[in-house]
Amino acid sequence: MPSPANPIRLFVTHCWEENDDYARIFEYLEAPGTFYYQNTSQPQTKRPIDKESQREDLRRQIAPCEVVVVLPAVYRVEPDLVLFQMAFAKSADRPIVAMENFGSTDPLPKAIKDLADEVSAWNERNLIDALRRQARHQETTRWDSIEFKLD
Repeated sequence: MPSPANPIRLFVTHCWEENDDYARIFEYLEAPGTFYYQNTSQPQTKRPIDKESQREDLRRQIAPCEVVVVLPAVYRVEPDLVLFQMAFAKSADRPIVAMENFGSTDPLPKAIKDLADEVSAWNERNLIDALRRQARHQETTRWDSIEFKLD
């Protein structure tokens, strides 16, 4: 189980700049207040100038993670860079959780679906459960309780 001493290390796809979906991921992860993670992605750092330096920087960020979260919004901006991040994650034997398109019913690009181990809806419970399953192989056995009145 993730704990403050043993958080899930995750990498969120980026192109050296944060966007709404990037920030939203962390809002969802922090909402319950009981999910512990460490973010290995560093979009705030200066973007390396040449392509190989960019790839090396991304490899360095992805290497320590346990799971990669793919944002379709970043893929739309720089598909080649996101595909590189996904390919490196696969070569490093890191599972991939792809997020659905936020606020849209558009299907995910085939390239993302083909490499993703799991696709998550945009809600904190689905996302956290997917990360636990993929990073730590922890099955969550949550039950919803529904209250209703009989008249």
